[in-house]
Amino acid sequence: DVYEGLRDEILGQLRAAMPVDCVVLGLHGAMVARGLDDCEGDLLARVREIVGPEVTIAAELDPHSHLTPARVRAADILATFLEFPHTDFEERAEHVVDLALAAARGAIRPVISTFDCRMIDIFPTNREPVRGFVDRIRALQGRGRILSISLVHGFPAADVPELGTRVLVVTDDARAEGDALAERLGREVFAMRGRTRMPVAEVETAIARARTRPAGDGPLVLADIWDNPGGGTPGDNTVLLRALIEAGIGSIGAALLWDPQAAALAHAAGAGTRLEMRIGGKTHHTSGTPIDGLFEIRALADPGWQSFRASRVTLGRCAALRLVGTEIDILVGSNRTQVFEPDLFTNLGVDPAAKAVLVVKSTNHFYAGFRPLASEILHVGVPGCYPSRPETAGYRRLARPIWPLVEDPFAEEGADGAS
Repeated sequence: DVYEGLRDEILGQLRAAMPVDCVVLGLHGAMVARGLDDCEGDLLARVREIVGPEVTIAAELDPHSHLTPARVRAADILATFLEFPHTDFEERAEHVVDLALAAARGAIRPVISTFDCRMIDIFPTNREPVRGFVDRIRALQGRGRILSISLVHGFPAADVPELGTRVLVVTDDARAEGDALAERLGREVFAMRGRTRMPVAEVETAIARARTRPAGDGPLVLADIWDNPGGGTPGDNTVLLRALIEAGIGSIGAALLWDPQAAALAHAAGAGTRLEMRIGGKTHHTSGTPIDGLFEIRALADPGWQSFRASRVTLGRCAALRLVGTEIDILVGSNRTQVFEPDLFTNLGVDPAAKAVLVVKSTNHFYAGFRPLASEILHVGVPGCYPSRPETAGYRRLARPIWPLVEDPFAEEGADGAS
């Protein structure tokens, strides 16, 4: 009902604006609703029904999306952000708009080609080999009749038939060239399988590094990557934070724990108050147990916010809570969101650069903002409810063989990735 209500509001606005020269949409691409696997494909198809076959439809997608036949049928132009962390979504939005306007003027005739890489993996662009691959496709884009190239990473937390990585190429009326390029690049991506994701440290390794980090070099940043609310997790796992506290690490900044009850109590009590509280560890059997203690309410915000590039992400009702007798500050909020930028801390009066250790609930989007102040960054794998290992995720609805569930998904006779 929620999706259909939002969809129908958008479609109603489009009908009221008709006739239009083109339609440009900013979509994520991994939305799933009860009874509907492909919300964005449904939206695009309905937009096409309204505007007819001659009007250009273009959409920008998050790379952590699904690329489905319904979307390719309905749209003339599709492109994703190229960077992960997503530092280029404004640039890619301008790219999509420029192509849409050119198509609407008749200057280009966009044709979409795709290749199914038949794999599930993580593709951070701040490290090799993905950095080099993205640089190469940026260089290829705009040559000759190649209008746009994208790598669709996929969204591993969704059990849908089209889950997986794909290469997406848009050409100026050059389907054969686009198909060939999509396949060549797609097979390059498949050849990188198992080498793209960032190294993941165990909790014990993170604790050892926290104990031995040199003083004065900037904080050790520990990313609690499998409790990233951007991937649908609760955001209240306390396992890593508890291990640091029990190891005697006395200077910690942790954000953002989703704990609306704690945030409400803090706001009711007021800044400067001390309360016995239970923080986090409340939603799932893998979330750990609450951090119990006497906390001083250091700062409050309603709504709190953090930056994400030029945008603001609202955090709901927030509080900075100091574990009395320590330099441990835990930031809680009523909105579930991952950490993007250090200003999440500074907006609540916590200086992240002054901490020995920072714990951030994010997979990789934090990286661009925190790299300049960190002495070291570790991606820490705390077991939780996120399907961090595709081999054991228990997918039931995949429509074709896919790595790493199958060692060589292209081995079947006649198998290819064209779609």
